[in-house]
Parts: sequence; C-alpha cells; structure tokens
Amino acid sequence: MPKIEAAADSFFEFLGKSYSEEELETVFPVAKAELDGWDRDEGIIKIELNDTNRPDLWSTAGLARQLRTYKGGDAPLYDFFSNAEETFDSDKRVVQVHENIQKTRPYIVGFSIAGKPVDEATLKDLIQTQEKLCWNFGRKRKSIAMGVYRSDLIEFPVQYFGADPDAYRFVPLQMEEELSLREIIEKHPKGREFGPIVANDALFPFITDNRGKVLSFPPVINSAEIGAVQVGDEHLFIELTGTELKDLLLTASIVACDLADAGFTIEPVKIEYPFDTEFGQEITVPYYFQEPAKAELKHVSRLLGEHIDGEAAVQALKRMGIYSIVDDEAVYITVPEYRNDFLHAVDIVEDIMIGRGMENHEPIMPNTFTLGRLTPEEEFSRKVKDIMIGLGYQEMMYNYLGSKKDYIDKMRSTGEGIVQIANPMSENYEFVRNSIMPALLESESVSGNAVYPHEIFEIGKVAFLEPSENSGTATRNYLGFMAADSDMGFNQLNSHVSAVLFYMQRDYKLKESVDPRFIPGRAAEVFCGGKRAGVFGEIHPEVLENWGIQMPTAICELDLDIIMQCD
Repeated sequence: MPKIEAAADSFFEFLGKSYSEEELETVFPVAKAELDGWDRDEGIIKIELNDTNRPDLWSTAGLARQLRTYKGGDAPLYDFFSNAEETFDSDKRVVQVHENIQKTRPYIVGFSIAGKPVDEATLKDLIQTQEKLCWNFGRKRKSIAMGVYRSDLIEFPVQYFGADPDAYRFVPLQMEEELSLREIIEKHPKGREFGPIVANDALFPFITDNRGKVLSFPPVINSAEIGAVQVGDEHLFIELTGTELKDLLLTASIVACDLADAGFTIEPVKIEYPFDTEFGQEITVPYYFQEPAKAELKHVSRLLGEHIDGEAAVQALKRMGIYSIVDDEAVYITVPEYRNDFLHAVDIVEDIMIGRGMENHEPIMPNTFTLGRLTPEEEFSRKVKDIMIGLGYQEMMYNYLGSKKDYIDKMRSTGEGIVQIANPMSENYEFVRNSIMPALLESESVSGNAVYPHEIFEIGKVAFLEPSENSGTATRNYLGFMAADSDMGFNQLNSHVSAVLFYMQRDYKLKESVDPRFIPGRAAEVFCGGKRAGVFGEIHPEVLENWGIQMPTAICELDLDIIMQCD
C-alpha cells in the first residue's frame, strides 16, 4: 500500500487547524489511512494509505482535502476544467503530437501553473506525488510517467514524437555528459531502471519545445536544463505520457487540484493529436471526463441495514466532498474531478456509509445463523493431501499471481489461455497462474544445496480464460507435485502417479503428450473417465536451464475437479 510523508506544518495549513496524534488516528480512517509515525524533530508525519482506488489521497493536499471536507469544510470548486462542450483559450500553450509516436507511447497530457514561487514543501510534495502516482498507479512508469519543467525556458508549441534513439542526444538530469537516447538506457541509472519499457521500440518517446530544446525522454529522464526545477521557480509546465488516456487525464486532474489547493493558478494546455482518441483530436487539459452516477435510496438503505432518507444521503456525501441532489427514488452525484472510482452504485453507498460516520451505524446482531461445513472439493483435497504426505512429499504454499517471465517465458509456453490483469500494481503480479509447475520449479531453483531427493507438492487453484463462462474465466483445483534427484525420470515419477491415483481409488489411462515443458517422448497425459485430467513427465533441459536447476526433475499436475467426478 502507498505510504507518504507530509510536512506537519504544510499538512495542518491545508487542514486549516492542527491535530494531535490521537485526533489524527481518529480521523484518518475516513480516508482509509493510518498514522505510521510522527517525527516531531523533523516535523514529518508518516501516513499509510489503504485504498488503491483513491490515488487522489496519495499527497499532502489530497489527503487534507478529504479530511477537511469531512470535518465540515466545503468541497472545493475548480474552474479550470474543460469538457466535451466547453474548452478554454489555450492557443498560446499547445502540445503537438506526431503521428509516429502512436505505436510506441501514444498519449501525452499537460498543464501549466503560475501565480507564486514554488517553496520547498510544495516541491517535495510534488516530487513525492509524482513518484507515488507513476510507481503505484502508473505501474512503475509503464502506463504513466510525469515530468515537471521550468516553463519560462519553453517555447510553445511543445513537440511530442518518436525519435531515432541513435540520432537524438541531450544532457540528462544528474549528468553533465551529452548522451544519445540509446546510451541513456545503457549508462544512466534511471535509463537502466526504466529503459526496458521502450528499449525494444524502433522509435523512442521524445519531447522538445518549438526550438528543439529537449524537455524529456519519457518515461526515463528529463533534461538537465529545462527539467531541473528548483525552489523559487514561479512558472512550471507539467506533462504526463503513457498508454491509457483516461488514466493520464485523471492523474493530471489530481495534480492540478492539489496545486490549485496550494494556491497556484492552473493554466490549461491544448493537446493536438493527429489521430482519433476517445475524446477527439483536440483536448484541453485539465479535462473533465467523469460521468454522473446514481444510487437508489432503497438500495442504499438495504445495504446499510437501516433507513437512509435523501437528505441524510446528501449530507453524508457532502462530507466526502461530493455534490449531489436527490428525489424520491435516488441520489444523483457529480463525480469530483480528481476521482474515477464510482464503477457501481455500491461505491456511492460506501461513501454515504463513511460520510455518516461508522460510529453512527447501530450494531445489530445477525438474525440468521448457518452451520459451517467443508465443501466436497475441500474434503477431497484434504484426502489427497494426506496421500501426498504419506508418500513422503512436503507440502508447499504459493502465490496465485506471478510474472510473464515466470509463467510464460521460462516455461517455453505461448501463454495461450492465461489470465492477464489489466492494471496490475507490479509486473511481478501481472498474471493469474494457469499451472502450479512454475512455483514448484522456483522452489527447486533455490534449493540446490538441500539434501536430495527433493519431493514437494501443492494443492491450490489455477485459472484459465474460458469464453463459455459468464466471467470469461474458469477456476480449477489442481494438485502439482515435483521430484528432483540424480536418477529421477519418467518411470520413477510414473510410479508415484500410479500410487497417488491408486489411493484415490481412480482408474486412469495414459497417452503420450507433446508438451514443450517436457522432454519429447518422456511425458504423458492422464485421462480419467474419458476426460484429460493432467500431465506428467521429465522437465525439458531448456526449462531447467531457465530456472537455474542442475538436477533432473519430473513434475505431475492433476485436475482434482475432474478426478473427483470420475468414479
């Protein structure tokens, strides 16, 4: 979960009053936050945020805005947003997008700020907000990267295009040497960290002003000249590049609202695209794209377990910074510019619940009782677990999420049918596993110094894409077990498979398998009741090499849901 540090003086200035440690601990749950520490010598409050759906809270200004409105303050109104029907005169501030960037990193948004010099607290919070939004919400800059520049040094229109990585050069931040874009991803610390995002593209994202002065090589590094923002700078240009336009616009809105709350004037910037986007070819940023939402009052009352009238719902939402109106049937909300988390009426109900105050909901004892018991699947899995332990195998437990590298690349797999998460917090947890094998091999890869033989197993769930299901996916209960030893091979594992199925009291048949994870001719599919119920064999040398395993290894994987049904 995101953690932020707020300068106490600045935080209390945004709040409009000072709080004690006890008062903060009491009010923070309103924003699903916790006090993580308070360094009074440094004047720093450490805060942990527990809601990944509210990136607007990941800053001093954003968190203070939520707490301030909850304590009776009015939700701020921002007059610098454009929308599909209304735009602002921003012809003097334009970003021109070139056609050749569309297949690399197609979107850019931005705005300018002015009105007062940037102080140290604001600059630190801006940098922290940049890091949190791009790292957590932007998937380590893969989908969102943000740059801040001294706009006095920029001549508009700004140009965003795909650049030849060997032909374009500039001096990046934290260096004095001029490097090509390709040299930057090889030599610069940030290049080595973030360069892989674009390293395989023929053209690299590049931002210059109208004179050709370099602003940035996103998502990697800014230029040392225009991108070196300092305390005292009064005019700044903020841009965000990425792959999802709505996420970029939301992030720009969050940062713009934070800076407006800090007393800066927001100056919109017009983005001109040569290709169609979901909001047209010209977008004036900050841009309001949220749709109004509603919740039926009877739905609110049913979920909260007590009668909630329209006026109570409106007042609760106001404390959450949301303007709403109500009729006899429903409450209708105007979604704040900095939020995009109202996906269902239940999200409105949640804000009403928090806005009313958890202490105002009367506890009620349940009036229905159920008797807990194991499902047939769980009972069967426990019997299988006893069999595996009796055969000398050691039980393991693994994560259900993993990376493309582990689940696909190392396994010589095409990845067909695997479930990919649309917006993961980390590339290490980007896929839902469709096999237990990678986890077993990962354990073996770090167990080379342990006494052999190694025999381990896991019973757990795997998931597949399945168009015939309502959810588009299917979840199955699997048994995976692995044996590694100097003489381990197909015949040895076959005897283990035979013993397992014997004690399960299941008849089965084998058929030669052609599976790239196994050595050809040393793998078999298991059929039970006429259905394919699993596969086992000797792991292919290339897979072993990918995992750094030196010992012969054999693995079996069985679908327990199928086996349980075939008597």
